[in-house]
Amino acid sequence: MMSFHIWFVRKETTCPNPPQANQSKAWEVYRQLVVMDRVNSELYLQNCYIMKENEKLRKKAELLNQENQALLSQLQQKLSKGNAKGNSSSNTILDLNVSSDSNQKASGSTTN
Repeated sequence: MMSFHIWFVRKETTCPNPPQANQSKAWEVYRQLVVMDRVNSELYLQNCYIMKENEKLRKKAELLNQENQALLSQLQQKLSKGNAKGNSSSNTILDLNVSSDSNQKASGSTTN
């Protein structure tokens, strides 16, 4: 289980008032409702944490994509200048298209 600290405001518990002492079946149902409410609260907190982490990762991925696009543009400019000067052979063709496979490999190697 993940450990995290998130404070939130949530509505009052939906569990009914406790049953009378002689209603054993009602006590079992009440106990299950209390347990379900606690589990629901824990799941809600985990969901909040996951959504926050997803947003951070989405922003990081966007920045990495922008950086990749800028580097690709610089590389294309350098190659076009090199081709204009006649520094590269006419038989060499470079594939500068960025695939999702190469993005994943590149992003995996640039960890902060």
